[in-house]
Order: sequence, then structure tokens, then C-alpha cells
Amino acid sequence: MQIQNTKIQTFTQLRVWQEGHELVLLVYKIVRDFPNEEKYALGDQMRRCSVSITSNIAEGFGRQGKKEKIQFYYTSQASNIELQNQLLIAHDVGYINKRAFDDLTTKSISVAKQLNALIRSIKSKHE
Repeated sequence: MQIQNTKIQTFTQLRVWQEGHELVLLVYKIVRDFPNEEKYALGDQMRRCSVSITSNIAEGFGRQGKKEKIQFYYTSQASNIELQNQLLIAHDVGYINKRAFDDLTTKSISVAKQLNALIRSIKSKHE
């Protein structure tokens, strides 16, 4: 009987990265419908924030030290909160409807919860 190695080998295997990637794709899709004057203002900022979420998860995964790893995950968390603020703005000015806002916000909150759990896990493993 062969034992399978269940250790995560790449950042793309992290559930939080996968869900964050889904969030990035949703943001890119929704920003396409923004007015032209906003595609390179609020829309661009939303794209950069969403990409920063998954980029920092990936970079944190690649770090060896506990403090460095956690710092990148905290940076990812900050980008996620920034995106939540921008979603509120986009909704309040009428660029995204309530359903899209709710879907994106729900996904963002899920990513935040998973990041918190990942950070707690790393802290508890190394204490």
C-alpha cells in the first residue's frame, strides 16, 4: 500500500489562494463594465488590490521564516480590506449592483477568514 503525501507543495494548492484567485477573476470581470473614466481609476485600484491579495499569499508561502511568512499574509489581509472599501465605493456610486457587491463581499470575507486561520495555524505550529 502506497501512502500519499498530503503536504501542500505549491501555493496554488492553498484553499485561501484558490478562493482569492476566484475573487481576482470576479473583480476583473466586474471592472470591465465600469464607465471608461473609472476603468483606470477605481477599477485599476480594485484590480491591483485583488492581485495583491493572491500575490502576497504566494510570496508568503515561499518564505521560510515564520515572521516573514506571517507578514506577507498580513499584507494580503490589508489588501483585502482595501478591496472591501473599494467595493463599497463602487456600489455606492452605482458601478456595481447589489448582487455583484454581495457576491464579491462574501468572497472577500471568506478569504479574510481563511487568512486569519492560516496565520493562527502558523503561529500555533511555531510557538
